[in-house]
Amino acid sequence: MHKGKGLFITFEGGEGAGKTTQIELLKKILEGQHKDVVLTREPGGSPGAEDLRQLVVKGDVARWDPVSEAMIFCAARRDHLVKTIFPAIKQGKIVICDRFADSTMAYQGYGAETDKDRQKMIPMIETLYHFVAEDFKPDLTVFLDVPVEVGLARSRGRCGNDEQRFEDKKESYHRRVHEGFLDIVKNDPERFIVVDATQPANKVSQDILNQMALRGFFLKIQQV
Repeated sequence: MHKGKGLFITFEGGEGAGKTTQIELLKKILEGQHKDVVLTREPGGSPGAEDLRQLVVKGDVARWDPVSEAMIFCAARRDHLVKTIFPAIKQGKIVICDRFADSTMAYQGYGAETDKDRQKMIPMIETLYHFVAEDFKPDLTVFLDVPVEVGLARSRGRCGNDEQRFEDKKESYHRRVHEGFLDIVKNDPERFIVVDATQPANKVSQDILNQMALRGFFLKIQQV
């Protein structure tokens, strides 16, 4: 699948990792370099995907099982790719996405309750992803690493947020998700930047920029 001239950067992490703040800071920096930046999110990012988002982020924690969740996320992802991500990259824009396929793998794959369920879910999610996106992958993924108890305290302390379905799941679930993210990073280290997200926001942002520079990623950005 030809992805065009732009770049695709994703931000991943558990609940309360601070992704939204860091995405906005990176967008401001890139726009200061006169780059055309598109911010988007998953689930969501296109009209159809935003409709599907409401099905999975609201309601009772037992509303869906992991298989149903994964299929809804993948349907939303396909619409998001076709309607938003692929067109923007083809136009030479830098797309920054709040969550992408790694979250589906961590939450619906590694987050499954038993080893048997995880052994079933992980290959299924891999197959679904390749069906939806073929060989398309982010050019860079920033993983904001925060201890589960710290992230949950942050996210559950937010006011006026009615998208609490995942935050309301048991802490044991979120620990499996966190371990899943760490395993995903370990298996694809060239794609990831890992940052300690317990630090102040400005320090997290500086660490991200420093690691991007060390990777030579700003050279890729200048070529966009």
